Amino acid sequence: MDDIKSEQLEIPEASNRDIYFSIIESLLFVSGEPLKSKDIASILECNIMFVEKLINDLSKKYEAQDRGIKIINVNNEYQLVTKKENNNYIQKLLKVNVRQSLSQASLETLAIIAYKQPVTRAQIDEIRGVKSDSAVSKLLEKDLIKESGRMEMPGRPILYSTTDEFLKQFGFEKVSDIPALEDVINQYKDVEDKN
Repeated sequence: MDDIKSEQLEIPEASNRDIYFSIIESLLFVSGEPLKSKDIASILECNIMFVEKLINDLSKKYEAQDRGIKIINVNNEYQLVTKKENNNYIQKLLKVNVRQSLSQASLETLAIIAYKQPVTRAQIDEIRGVKSDSAVSKLLEKDLIKESGRMEMPGRPILYSTTDEFLKQFGFEKVSDIPALEDVINQYKDVEDKN
């Protein structure tokens, strides 16, 4: 019996890539949560670079075939998700409005946290000129920000930073992918100048 199991696990790396694609797709689907390439490599019993190449190729395959799913990479963890273009149909199926918009105060607070992270509530309040308690609470509730430690000073205020959920919602792989504030401002000015 053990011989049969070991034969089933042995998949030559140079053989049919579609078998690997199928296994990776199944792992990502069943997991529901992001998986690290090292965990996938461990399951497939092959090296991490090979797995990352396979995932990249599978992702391109989904895009080329104009599929309803795609693979996203957030902080070197991979997840199978639906394409944004299909959100309205998925919401109809689930009969929920999962995409509730953020208030102006929440958006301002989120932008400050994204660009200044890690940042304290007092620093956020100082930049906005008003209290941000409610906005911070809503962003924590929506898992767009998290408590990321405490500042080493009297009172040890909580530091806030963005989450992987923030990166997913805004289409970034890592925090360093957030465009520089100057670039955003210049792009906004260019749009206003054209109008």
